Amino acid sequence: MIPPETALQFVAVAAVLALVPGPDNLFVLMQSAIRGARSGLAVTLGLCTGLIVHTTAVAFGVAALFAASALAFTALKIVGAAYLLYLAYGAFRAGATAAPAADPAAGSARALYLRGVAMNITNPKVAIFFLAFLPQFVAADRGPVAWQMLQLGALFMATSLLVFGAIAAVSGRLSGWLRRSPRAVPAMNKIAGLVFVGLAAKLATAQR
Repeated sequence: MIPPETALQFVAVAAVLALVPGPDNLFVLMQSAIRGARSGLAVTLGLCTGLIVHTTAVAFGVAALFAASALAFTALKIVGAAYLLYLAYGAFRAGATAAPAADPAAGSARALYLRGVAMNITNPKVAIFFLAFLPQFVAADRGPVAWQMLQLGALFMATSLLVFGAIAAVSGRLSGWLRRSPRAVPAMNKIAGLVFVGLAAKLATAQR
């Protein structure tokens, strides 16, 4: 069992990390501003679901493969970058034609949830980060290491859910104004597209 003082320390660090600008919170921010807080929360739930995969991988040693194998890391990195470019294409296309509300399927909670899952799972740096970060809060005398890793992963997911949820709520307050402005939504879609392109380039050039 993770001691309370260790858990508090871990949550504090996790909260700071969740606030650092990155692909996940930027995606939540943009979707919430364009579509509303509910859409941002759907993305957040997807991203946190993806963390289950990374936590399990680290707990049982699978993520070590990506740390040791350049081929595996590169393959997943390319898949992740390609998916971000796909999202960029969708954002540019929406910005050139209509507001997101005109395409209910693309903005449905299920679609946004799955986007969040895909974004998180296809980012190999999350697995590498967990592989380096979680063991720092594990002690052999506390019981099975894998169980401790799973507990830490759950704490990280809960912290990310709260932080990203707050980002979605704050950003979502802009959504009403954006929907009333005929120029604001297309502009935000174009900005979102540029953000996705930038994130794809960053991920594609990432080093282990």
